[in-house]
Amino acid sequence: MGRNIQSLERAAAMLRLLAGGERRLGLSDIASTLGLAKGTAHGILRTLQQEGFVEQDEASGRYQLGAELLRLGNSYLDVHELRARALVWTDDLARSSGESVYLGVLHQQGVLIVHHVFRPDDSRQVLEVGAMHPLHSTALGKVLSAYDPVAHSEVTEVDRKAFTPRTVTGEREFEGVLDLTRARGWGCDVEETWEGVASVAAPIHDRRRLPVGAVGITGAVERVCEDGELRSELVAAVRDCARAVSRDLGALRF
Repeated sequence: MGRNIQSLERAAAMLRLLAGGERRLGLSDIASTLGLAKGTAHGILRTLQQEGFVEQDEASGRYQLGAELLRLGNSYLDVHELRARALVWTDDLARSSGESVYLGVLHQQGVLIVHHVFRPDDSRQVLEVGAMHPLHSTALGKVLSAYDPVAHSEVTEVDRKAFTPRTVTGEREFEGVLDLTRARGWGCDVEETWEGVASVAAPIHDRRRLPVGAVGITGAVERVCEDGELRSELVAAVRDCARAVSRDLGALRF
């Protein structure tokens, strides 16, 4: 275990060196600066290169930071901005709906909860920021899968597990759900992930009209639904929240 941690520390030091020094550094420079044997340094650089974190110039053989770090950095900035822009609107949504509000983004093959506003009552609740929710059964996941091509490709590869008898698992049926989600501009989950729980979500777009996340409410079926249907005022509130956050991110049309 200690050896693995040491390797990570060395890799991190290597990335910091490449970020803070000259544009490109040679193997000898990197090894001597970090006090590593050339073979050790080369092994770490090769692994970082395979993962896209480091690139090697073919002509000089020198190393520089790779494009994957830029992608990860932009992802962090996007999520940070999304959460910052959504704070006021999600608080308003929780107050107006009386339900918990979740802000989610695509992460690997699931939905990462990046912001969670508690239901505005005195009930005991658990903060779910950092939790992963399924793509195929949750309202947030369906919205992301319907609007984000990357999410759609991810959800086609996951095992669409039946969490309850209502979970849609068949490929044709699931694609039909996504078509409906796109057609009406919002997605739902009525006891498909957790029995007795219903949710509604809508997509959030940025200034490039790209889907960057989804926002939704979750609560007991008897509160979110009425006469077997989702309450229209809650659907409208969620969509208004998503539009407001999108506008704050620079999206001009919906």
